[in-house]
Amino acid sequence: MKRPPETLTSPSNPLIKTLKSLERKKDRQATGLFLAEGARLVEQGLANGWQPDTLVIAAAVADRPHVAALADKAEAAGARIVLVPERLMSKVTHKDNAQAVIATFRQRRITLADIRITGADRKALYVALYEVRDPGNLGTILRTADCAGVDGVILVGTCCDPYSFEAVRASMGSVFDMPFAVASHEEFEAWRRKAGLASVAASVNGTARHDLVNLQQDTVILMGNEQAGLPPAVEAQCDQLVLIPMRGGADSLNLAQATAIMVYEAWRQRDFQ
Repeated sequence: MKRPPETLTSPSNPLIKTLKSLERKKDRQATGLFLAEGARLVEQGLANGWQPDTLVIAAAVADRPHVAALADKAEAAGARIVLVPERLMSKVTHKDNAQAVIATFRQRRITLADIRITGADRKALYVALYEVRDPGNLGTILRTADCAGVDGVILVGTCCDPYSFEAVRASMGSVFDMPFAVASHEEFEAWRRKAGLASVAASVNGTARHDLVNLQQDTVILMGNEQAGLPPAVEAQCDQLVLIPMRGGADSLNLAQATAIMVYEAWRQRDFQ
């Protein structure tokens, strides 16, 4: 590092208080920051060009070569480097077994206009989530979309915060890789129609099996709220309602599981290209 890092030991330090406050959505919104835990996630954020604000390292591991190299990268990107005792790491992350490296990054606000539409060489594939409320589901879906090469995720209506602790953890770093935009349903519909995207929704009212519809065209897969699914007015605007086969006592799949089934079926139809 170009300059000696700061060392903080008091839980009442203003920076520590700010870091702890990022558990709350209102404080994430006020600061424009969010927390990423673990050296791998921090490395991923830096590699993808996200702006770090502060890098916090457990003092006991600061001299390890890979940690020191990560600190150099973060400092070069403009981050403040801070060393703290392990007990403060747990206070910041609200976990007993806290990671030895955590960082705050600046949030990105991506609009539908920023979401890329795939060119003629490959058909577009998007996932739209209507009022998803569980941050664990959201983070898992970002991870699934990233694994399957989805072009972007659109959060439609009032959704949970993708920058929450739970969503970032569940994404396993895909929050840094997968473009996602927030839009009202009206904005989403106007965008997808202008882009020429077919809207295929998974629904209990589906009239075709999910693997028997054409997902090889430019497509957005629309998934509903965990409890209520999709409202009738939203379903009415979809081009196709599909049903994922189920048997046994359960009457529904977890949202993240159902989304994975839909996304991987679309990818299968595209020969996993």
